[in-house]
Amino acid sequence: MEEIENLTFEQAFAELEETVCKLEAGGLTLEESLTLFERGQALAARCNAQLDQAELKVQKLSPQGIVPFEPEG
Repeated sequence: MEEIENLTFEQAFAELEETVCKLEAGGLTLEESLTLFERGQALAARCNAQLDQAELKVQKLSPQGIVPFEPEG
């Protein structure tokens, strides 16, 4: 398993989705479930941190900050 801090957002998110599926499917021992849960928590934290960094970059680049998307209609 690759170190979480080295994963891209896409890699971490894909692994997080896979982890959730494994936990939902069941059939794991308590030890396996706890290990997966802990890694899932760390993956979620990594994804959140990367999203926060992206938001800060957008705020720096955009003079109005983040503007909510409003579709033309």
